[in-house]
Amino acid sequence: MALSAHLTQLNSKHASLEQKIQEEMRSPMPDHLRISQLKKQKLQIKDEISEKQVLVS
Repeated sequence: MALSAHLTQLNSKHASLEQKIQEEMRSPMPDHLRISQLKKQKLQIKDEISEKQVLVS
C-alpha cells in the first residue's frame, strides 16, 4: 500500500473514532470506559499518522 493511501486510511479511522467518541458522550448514560478506550485508540492512530508524515516529508 502506498504511504499516501495508508495516511488517508489512518485519517479516516481517526475521524471515525472521533465520531464514535462524540456519539458515546451524547448518550444519556455514557460508557466512560468505552470512551477512554476509543480515545486511546485515537491517540495511537494520531501517533502513527505523525510518524508516517515524517517519512513523507
